[in-house]
Amino acid sequence: MKPSSSSARIWRITSIASIVTTLLLISGFVYAINDVVNPVGSSYTAESSTDSAAQNGSQAAVDPATEGIRVAALGDSLAKGTGDDEGSGFVRRTVNLLQQQGVDAKLVANLGINGQKTGQVIESLDESGVQHTLRQANVIMLSIGANDLFNGGEALENLDEQAPTANQLLTNQPKAAARLQKILDRLAKINPDAQIIYLGLYNPFGDLKELRVPGNQAVSAWNMKAAGITNTNEHMMVIPTFDLFQNNLDQYLSADHFHPNGDGYEQIATRIVQSIR
Repeated sequence: MKPSSSSARIWRITSIASIVTTLLLISGFVYAINDVVNPVGSSYTAESSTDSAAQNGSQAAVDPATEGIRVAALGDSLAKGTGDDEGSGFVRRTVNLLQQQGVDAKLVANLGINGQKTGQVIESLDESGVQHTLRQANVIMLSIGANDLFNGGEALENLDEQAPTANQLLTNQPKAAARLQKILDRLAKINPDAQIIYLGLYNPFGDLKELRVPGNQAVSAWNMKAAGITNTNEHMMVIPTFDLFQNNLDQYLSADHFHPNGDGYEQIATRIVQSIR
């Protein structure tokens, strides 16, 4: 029996729709993988309404006693939550844990951007929209420095050619540390009443023989520098992560061998909650 012309059209339309849907799914999958494995920096664009609000002057400090905990985050792909299958990262997971404990906690905004380095965060802090967002929080979380140190995982990509030494990893550290100092000072000026939480670094390559020692030395030196900076301000603290990941990389790293997975982010969030409660 020969199919009618209308039936043929229906089958053609269905086939085309199926092909388009498949292509879209493949494209989305490739984009997602590339976003994790090859993080690329971009810039934060503030909403026009946010800009105008910020230009009207700084806002009064958010009072935890009356408004609860209001969290804002900025920095690199860890701040964004890259590698977490649930897309929460340590920022959203921290808020969730606080809420589970009966705390009035909300996420104001997460300004984390894949691939960001210290210099890019400094530039973003000049944007009125970013400043306005940060003034709405009484807890500001910052993750930055890993891309300055490891170039977003480039150390692993070049491992076949030559493993970097501790001295090579430390080459950019003095200037990067100076920029970290500038970031923290700027945050304290933008919102002097906020609790500023800086996420210490871990060595994502600690299970690789060629990068274990130089990576550990470089990360330890960086974390000591960060502690020295934050210790001068009572509103700042460093949340250590080195010990969380050192012997648990197989459990807490995502498939890209650089970012935490969901369990890794949960461990970080638990430690943050323990520190601010």
